[in-house]
Amino acid sequence: MIETVLCLLGFTLATSWWLTGWLARTPSFGAPDFPGDRSLHSTPMPRTGGVAIIAALALALVIAISLAWLLGRPELAPDRRLGLALLAAVVLAGHSFWSDLRGVTILTRLGVQLAVGALTVFGADLTLDVISLRPLAWLGTVVVLAWMTNLYNFMDGMDGFAGGMTILGFATLAVLEWRGGQPPAALLSLLVAAATAGFLLHNFPPARIFMGDVGSIPLGFLAGCVSLMGVRDRVFDLWTPVLIFSPFIVDATVTLVRRVLRGEAVWRPHREHYYQRLVLAGWGHRRTVLAEYVLMLGCGASAAVYASSSGTVQVFLLLLWAAVYCSLVYGVHATGPTRSRYS
Repeated sequence: MIETVLCLLGFTLATSWWLTGWLARTPSFGAPDFPGDRSLHSTPMPRTGGVAIIAALALALVIAISLAWLLGRPELAPDRRLGLALLAAVVLAGHSFWSDLRGVTILTRLGVQLAVGALTVFGADLTLDVISLRPLAWLGTVVVLAWMTNLYNFMDGMDGFAGGMTILGFATLAVLEWRGGQPPAALLSLLVAAATAGFLLHNFPPARIFMGDVGSIPLGFLAGCVSLMGVRDRVFDLWTPVLIFSPFIVDATVTLVRRVLRGEAVWRPHREHYYQRLVLAGWGHRRTVLAEYVLMLGCGASAAVYASSSGTVQVFLLLLWAAVYCSLVYGVHATGPTRSRYS
């Protein structure tokens, strides 16, 4: 069975790599990403890499489901909850691709994301039990899922960044889900990581193609869904996925809060994320993304330790990472103001 899974992962990676390469050579497919107020690039770039990721993932899932039934292992096939989350992700990918082509208002995009998220949280029973009052808990879970979806999109602004977070984040989730007795979720997470790895081979600095909203939106959504499923299944608590994806969560959340406190229009494009500040301060894409990879590896390893520990160890790890992020925020601010419009 392990050999079959490895072959499937290799096939998924190869399919994504080939399709991403074709899309990079076919800039007429979709709308290119022109430099704007939040950009770190200076020339138009294809932003259809997410099409390759989603297409390779969809094909791999069809093969995985077929193999699960042919080999007499139906328990490995995605259940109703995973199926609903995947269907919702495909809907978001299609809407994101359309918005890239035609352009839609921010309110329309957010409305679609909230509607899809609400249906998924209700249909897959992903409601967090943090709040005892069920309607408020449901609403809070929808907001959390929408924020995870959007922050992934906010953080997709540097070569290799979102791709690296997806690979390392979903790989960590896969280990924890498998260890927690949830093989379908573990297999899905591995396939997401493999599909993204094929894309990253073309997106690592200097990138030839971007993921685009068609990739970042559904990937952020799936990261939120798989995380919520792990919490609902008691595989890990809420702090575990928060720690895994904290390189994205902390940067996006702190940046948003700072802009709100300054009275700025948070929906307008900007380049105030900490990874953007490092690039513009002279680090460049490659050095910054490699430093972020080290941070992601540390967070993933700590999350694995946290999930298998209890009490004092968990509190220590959370306090340790709080101190680390405070130090990193201070250090980035010490680099000074951004230097120029483009790196």
